[in-house]
Amino acid sequence: MEVVLATNEPVRLSFVLMLLRDAGCEPVTLDGYMAVAEGSAGAIQRRIAVPASMAATARRVLREAGEL
Repeated sequence: MEVVLATNEPVRLSFVLMLLRDAGCEPVTLDGYMAVAEGSAGAIQRRIAVPASMAATARRVLREAGEL
């Protein structure tokens, strides 16, 4: 797995996950429970990771959408 983005903005997180799912990149969210445990103050960002074989595609999709 390779991390392609980190954010603590819930709307951006949802949008990026949708983009990556639509592109077939199989994204997963890391640190979601840690962000909630710290009280959702925004100190811990949630990371979006994809399989290493899909990382280049994921970065291209995010660049084209203006998210990188």
